[in-house]
Amino acid sequence: MTVKRPAPGELEPIETASRDELQALQLQRLKWSLRHAYDNVPHYRRAFDAQGAHPDDLKSLADLAKFPFTTKKDLRENYPFGMFAVPREQVVRVHASSGTTGKPTVVGYTQGDIDRWADLVARSIRAAGGRAGDMVHVAYGYGLFTGGLGAHYGAERLGCTVIPMSGGQTEKQVQLIVDFKPDIIMVTPSYMQVIIEEFRRQGLDPREMSVKVGIFGAEPWTEAMRRDIEAAAGIDAVDIYGLSEVMGPGVANECIETKDGPVIWEDHFYPEIIDPDTGEVLPDGAEGELVFTTLTKEALPVVRYRTRDLTRLLPPTARSMRRIGKIVGRSDDMLIIRGVNVFPTQIEELILQNDKLSGQYQIVVKRNGHLDQMTVRCEVRPDAGASGTADRREIGEWLQHRIKTLVGVSAEIDVGLPDSIERTLVGKARRVVDQRPKG
Repeated sequence: MTVKRPAPGELEPIETASRDELQALQLQRLKWSLRHAYDNVPHYRRAFDAQGAHPDDLKSLADLAKFPFTTKKDLRENYPFGMFAVPREQVVRVHASSGTTGKPTVVGYTQGDIDRWADLVARSIRAAGGRAGDMVHVAYGYGLFTGGLGAHYGAERLGCTVIPMSGGQTEKQVQLIVDFKPDIIMVTPSYMQVIIEEFRRQGLDPREMSVKVGIFGAEPWTEAMRRDIEAAAGIDAVDIYGLSEVMGPGVANECIETKDGPVIWEDHFYPEIIDPDTGEVLPDGAEGELVFTTLTKEALPVVRYRTRDLTRLLPPTARSMRRIGKIVGRSDDMLIIRGVNVFPTQIEELILQNDKLSGQYQIVVKRNGHLDQMTVRCEVRPDAGASGTADRREIGEWLQHRIKTLVGVSAEIDVGLPDSIERTLVGKARRVVDQRPKG
């Protein structure tokens, strides 16, 4: 089927469709996807049969709740190609997650999958304000990680000029931004902070850079970090959301005119919010774990994939599709410190409330006897005039009090000199170092 691609700035009809039109398309595609998975993936046939669910049982979108969840464990147990729904010879590309434990999760794409992915990333960049002819600096990592190539092909599909810089080589990043004058940068928010620091280290004002829009993803970030980056670089910071198991970047994206949470491209991905403990589907607006079912994936359909991201489904605004709120944490990396649930994003919010602190931080958790001990490592800004021991002690006491009052847990605070926190050169920042004994 030939799809007419929109002219620059023109929305696709589905982006402004009525709710009834969208849901009719979702139901049609969901029936196909469940049947495709059941007929071609042994894991799904076994899982559906064990649950007493059959693709023919889907009469409405609500019926999806009858079907089993898919987890990262399922993908790893079928490593490497057991979850593919097409012959391996029809898979034109393979990506893999950067999992920190166990085997990686492997994702395959048919040519049709690659084309749809490029279309959706192009739609995402357009939602962020990008247009054909813009120059896009891609500083996501290239390779098995989906970020670099996903952003690259989407930008090309939109008609942009792509600078495939990848991650690392921060001095060169700044040089190319200064020399090539890109309009858009696509990068993790934590690495954007590093780039801003490098501008300043070279005596340059990051607010004078040519970049107008930053499309940031691959890790959770807060409204406080958005404000910090926008003020420091003089840009619009827009959130892109995705995960390799579902597609890669471009599952959802914020619209620059509202910046009120990423719009889920619901014509390709059906979202649910569930109670992470019971699996019960929760109503829109309730906070819980985000679950996705793919509607058009050929090589690797996923049914009710548990992302572990904690968020809410929000009503449509700039587009006809629902949005997700900021990711407040993950159901599997939430820290429990002496019975208190702690998310790194909570700590980040408090750090960024102090204009003498940079956005760089690290949470170190140790076991002291039978009790957990949390240390928050942060650093002062080079231009804050607070490098003295007394100044840093005062800042530490302030942050310690804020964490105890607002998060409800005691923490040791280590306020270091500028550049004392390890920088991320490629990919995601290592925000949590959990040194507690396992098991």
